[in-house]
Amino acid sequence: MNIKLIVIGKLKEDYLRNACAEYIKRLGRYCTFELHELDECRLSDSPSEKEIAAALKKEGEQIKRYASGYIVPMCIEGRQLSSPELAEKIASAGVSGNSTVTFIIGSSFGIDPEIKAMGSLKLSMSKMTFPHQLARVMLLEQIYRAFQINTGGKYHK
Repeated sequence: MNIKLIVIGKLKEDYLRNACAEYIKRLGRYCTFELHELDECRLSDSPSEKEIAAALKKEGEQIKRYASGYIVPMCIEGRQLSSPELAEKIASAGVSGNSTVTFIIGSSFGIDPEIKAMGSLKLSMSKMTFPHQLARVMLLEQIYRAFQINTGGKYHK
């Protein structure tokens, strides 16, 4: 199984980079993992809707270069799943012929609607709002937990 994580922006804090590195290392036992950190479009302090839409479109063009397989854009209007439900989605993607699952975390303004439309599953972590950098750590932990659940590991309780 191949897991891709496409993110807009780079991690700034060492503690977040270290947490991500730990989960990526753990995932190496279960899958081939690819991280694609793409540049965030710079916007004015008070961007118009038109500016935001243009930035999302430009970020979407970058995302398209790497997105493949079972595509999972992270967005607030997405479904909220339990950890076992996410594990099942990942397992069933592999069984149905998708050897690659691609998760996408957009910028603070979201993800281009065209990218969302490409999604096999739109996923939301919570009704709460999280910083995108923390969301990356949380998503990696949940992907690792999913593999633990699917292999009968002891991590998930």
